[in-house]
Amino acid sequence: MSGKLTLDPALIARARELAAWAAAPVVDLATAHTTVSVERAVLRLAGLTGTDPVTGGGTEQQDRVPWVNRVVDAVRDQVGLEHGVALPVWHALATGDGDLQALAEQVGAGTARFTVPEGAAADRAREAARAAVGAGIARIDANRARRDELVGTHGDPPRRPWIYLIVATGDIHEDIPQAQAAARAGADVIAVIRSTGQSLLDYVPEGATRTGYAGTYATQENFRLMRAALDDVSAELGRYVRLTNYASGLCMPEIAVLAGLERLDMMLNDAMYGILFRDINPRRTFVDQRFSRMVHARAGIVINTGEDNYLTTADAVDEAHTVTVSQLLNETLAKEAGLADWQLGLGHAFEIDPAVPESFRLELAHALLARELFPDAPLKWMPPTKHMTGDVFRGYLLDGFFNLAGALTGQGILLVGMMTEAVVTPWLSDRDLALRNVRYVLEAAGNLHEDFHPQPGGFIDRRAHTVLTEAVDLLERIADHPQGLIQAIADGTFGITRRSPDGGKGLDGVVVKAADHYDPATELLERVHA
Repeated sequence: MSGKLTLDPALIARARELAAWAAAPVVDLATAHTTVSVERAVLRLAGLTGTDPVTGGGTEQQDRVPWVNRVVDAVRDQVGLEHGVALPVWHALATGDGDLQALAEQVGAGTARFTVPEGAAADRAREAARAAVGAGIARIDANRARRDELVGTHGDPPRRPWIYLIVATGDIHEDIPQAQAAARAGADVIAVIRSTGQSLLDYVPEGATRTGYAGTYATQENFRLMRAALDDVSAELGRYVRLTNYASGLCMPEIAVLAGLERLDMMLNDAMYGILFRDINPRRTFVDQRFSRMVHARAGIVINTGEDNYLTTADAVDEAHTVTVSQLLNETLAKEAGLADWQLGLGHAFEIDPAVPESFRLELAHALLARELFPDAPLKWMPPTKHMTGDVFRGYLLDGFFNLAGALTGQGILLVGMMTEAVVTPWLSDRDLALRNVRYVLEAAGNLHEDFHPQPGGFIDRRAHTVLTEAVDLLERIADHPQGLIQAIADGTFGITRRSPDGGKGLDGVVVKAADHYDPATELLERVHA
C-alpha cells in the first residue's frame, strides 16, 4: 500500500519525533512507579493461583478474593510496596516452611509476617524470585512457540484483512459453541468481550464463569477453555483461528500475564480507553500499560488500541487528527515496551455521519492515511456504530461500505459490523448475515487495493494531508508541555473527555519505587528487550 498518497516524508518524520517527546514523561512515570496489579502479576507468573475460600464470602467463584490480592495487600500493610512484593515474599519463603501457595494460606489465616531483607538475604530472595518468575515466562515462551507451530500446521487465513467477530453471552459454556460456529462461518479472530464493569474490578475473577452481563468474565480458566475449543476448530477448518480478549482496566498487567500463560493471540490494550471511558486514573493505567505490553511483546501477542472510541464521542471529521495523534503515541509507547510493528493493531473507525457530503471519500482518506503511516502494522478497522439508527437494511448497506473501504485501503483486521447495532445483542443469525456481507465484499473485491490509486492532489490526497498536518500541529502543542500526554488528556484532547492526573479510580494502587525495588518479571522482560 506504500506510496498511494503524496505525504511529505519530512512531515511524517516530524510527527514521530514529536510523538516521542510527548510520550517521554509517560515512560518516565511508568519506570519510576509500580502498582498493586503489577505486583500481583509477578505472583501470577510465579504460579500463585486460586482464591481465598474462607474470607471471600461470595457464592460465585468470581466473587471470591484471589490469593494474589491477599498476599500483595498483606505485604503492603506490613512493609509497603515500594520495595516490590518479590523481596519480602521470597524472603518469607526462605525463612519458613512450604511453598507460595502455603504462604498465601498463612496470609489468609493472618499468621504470615513479612520483612524486607538486606544483604545476603536479599540476594537469596532475588535469586529465588527470579527463578520462580522465570518459570512462568518460560511457559509464555513455550506458548509462543506452540502458536508458531500450529500456524505452520494449519496455516493463516487465506486473505487479509482478517475477519474479527465478537462472541460473548456471559456464559463461557455458551460462548464456546457460538465461537466455533462463527469460525466455521468465516471468522478468523474470535473476541470474547468482558462482562460489563470488569475493567473496574481491582481483582481478576477465578474459574469458569456463567453469570457475566453483556459479556463474559475474563479469567484464566475461561481463556484456557476457549483456546482449547478454537484449537479444535482450527484443526477442523485447516486455518489457525485466533483468540482475543481485553488487557485493560485495573488488572491490565495480570490479564496480560494470563493471556500469555493460556496462549491468547490478540489483546485489546490501550491505557487511553480506560482513562477516557472508564475514568481509571492516568498514572495507574500508564504504569500498568507498560508492564502489560512487555508481556505481550514476549508472548507474541498482537495488541489492539482503542482510537475508534474517540469518534463515538467526538466528531469523526473535525477530530480525525486526534486519532492519528493517538496512533503515533501508541506506536511510540508500544515500541518502547518492546512490541514490533507486526504486533501493533492500531485502531481507527468508520464513524463519519453518512449524511455528510463525500462521507465515503473522507473515510477512504482517513483509512488510507493510517495505512500509509503504519505500513507494517495490522491495523484494526472498526465498523460504524454511532450512526446506526436501528434500520437494519440501511445498517447492512453501511456495513457493506465499511467492508469495501477496508478492502480498498488494505486494512489488517476487520471487525464485523452488525446490522442490529443499537437494536439488540446480535443473534447467531445476525452474525451469519454479517459474515456473509464481509465474505462477499472481500471475495468480490479480491486484490482491488492494488488498483486503487487516489489522484495526486485530489480530494482524498488533500484530506489525508490536512489530517496529518493537523496532527503535527497538535503534537507540537502536546510536546511543548512538560507533562506531555498526561496534560493533553487533562485538557480534553481525546474524545472531548477531560481526566485529571490525580483523579479517577485506582490512584491509591500506585506506588513510587524505592531505590531497592525489585521486580523479577520486569527485569527478565527488559533484558530480552534490550
